[in-house]
Amino acid sequence: MSAQHDALIRDMGPDDVAAVARLEAESYAFPWSAGIFRDCLRAGYYCCVAEDEGHCIGYAIMSVGAGEAHVLNLCVAERCRRRGLGASLLEQLMEFAGATGAREIFLEVRPSNAAALHLYKTRGFTQIGIRRGYYQAAGGREDAVVLRRQLTGMR
Repeated sequence: MSAQHDALIRDMGPDDVAAVARLEAESYAFPWSAGIFRDCLRAGYYCCVAEDEGHCIGYAIMSVGAGEAHVLNLCVAERCRRRGLGASLLEQLMEFAGATGAREIFLEVRPSNAAALHLYKTRGFTQIGIRRGYYQAAGGREDAVVLRRQLTGMR
């Protein structure tokens, strides 16, 4: 695989929900349903997809309001990981959040997801807490690491 991706990142629409839900189900043991993705679109969350040759290979969802943004979901197809696509999706979210006037961006990540933790920390996110039992897991519940990044001065 190449070191870079050639994916197009664009706004998600209702026609993307089935492909996004499929990718979610392939990627997570406890995936969001198609209905949750539809609800995110209806709620006006910022939703984008990464596509390559017409195929959905990644997506990201973020809520923005009251001067802050919250990354709700970011996923890259397994076969496309480690090529910079996750970083590009995250940059897209941060640019959008900054353009709306958000001053900071938050997210939760599983402590067992070393690749995601590395991505976020290399993009300036710092740990501000732990949410105990936040995620559903095979053995019961898994904590979440809460991360924050200031967006001030990004524009």
